[in-house]
Amino acid sequence: MNESDINALLEDLKNPDETVRRQATHQLWRIWFEQKGSAGLEQIRKAEVWLQGGNPKEAEAVLTQLIEDLPDFAEAWNRRAVLYYITEEYDKALADCKQVIELNPNHFGALHGMGLCYAAMGEFTEAIRAFRQALEIQPYSLENQRLILECTSQL
Repeated sequence: MNESDINALLEDLKNPDETVRRQATHQLWRIWFEQKGSAGLEQIRKAEVWLQGGNPKEAEAVLTQLIEDLPDFAEAWNRRAVLYYITEEYDKALADCKQVIELNPNHFGALHGMGLCYAAMGEFTEAIRAFRQALEIQPYSLENQRLILECTSQL
């Protein structure tokens, strides 16, 4: 897909029609996961199997190697951020989310992840800021709207 196709999908995230938004979201995730072809996708899947099997260290090793091999693969960074979030290593997760945004400023998943990390660390103002940035891309996200309200109640 070229940049204009991706921009059209990003615009579709703002469409009032839920079906259009859902399809655009699915397409963007597919593009992000497949950015580096089947080899990159295979490694992400391998890491996911390790993580689902209760082996986060093995998953981390796979993702770290993938990042070393393909440092511009934003989804590899994002998957490792998810792993770090799950293992409650919020500083590491946050650093990886920031790297994702550096590589792909429209990655609403990483912005959401940043918000989750900040909230888990009790930094509610920063969490709200991250969730609002995600809402700029996905304005109909009820989850981010809910999390903003929850974080606001903590201030």
